[in-house]
Amino acid sequence: MKKGFVITLAISFLLTIPLSICSAYSDYTWSTLDVTQEVSSNISSDHIDDTSNPLNLDCGSCILIEQSTGQVLYSYNSHEKLRPASVTKLMSIYLIMEAISQGKITYDTQIPCSENAESMGGSQIWLSTTEQLTVDEMLKAICIVSANDCVTAIAEYIGGTEENFVNMMNEKAKEFGMNDTHYKNCHGIDEDDHYTSSYDIAILSRKLLNDYPEITNYTTIYMDSLRDRKI
Repeated sequence: MKKGFVITLAISFLLTIPLSICSAYSDYTWSTLDVTQEVSSNISSDHIDDTSNPLNLDCGSCILIEQSTGQVLYSYNSHEKLRPASVTKLMSIYLIMEAISQGKITYDTQIPCSENAESMGGSQIWLSTTEQLTVDEMLKAICIVSANDCVTAIAEYIGGTEENFVNMMNEKAKEFGMNDTHYKNCHGIDEDDHYTSSYDIAILSRKLLNDYPEITNYTTIYMDSLRDRKI
């Protein structure tokens, strides 16, 4: 499997195509798919040319969709399986929001930190086994600084173990039709057999925004603080 960044542009507020793009690439025709069909978890990709890159984007894989309809506006090599890094956390976040909606946890639930979570490394807030944070605080840390320690701690809390939580991630990916995806962890640190595609990230991003639009209360935060420290 080739290494590389998966670039997914899931633009929830896209209403019109920028005129500068249309004029600069007048030979490219945006998809004319029927967008009146019933919205499902899958994105509408029929008849999209995915083998060329007429906009000459500097990436190995990309996709641009419209959130409400799932219409694919542009894609290139969107099914290539690549290492997602911290984009992995989109699925972890989805399962956290689902657990909240099902009453399994609340935003005020206190989440302990295990030795495993404390040892994650990479992007983190240096969570300690001596402290607990609320789900609300954990979500801030995950969405703002991509905290590996926090996402691991809350994954263990919801799933019992990180392994169980990762099984939940893979089951949810299968449910969503994310056929290019397999998870090995909840945080995204590179690991063999841990991959996804920009197409699947588009599916997941759309599901997250449509099912739990309140997540934007976290993903739109520019700066905040936890434990009297900026994040």
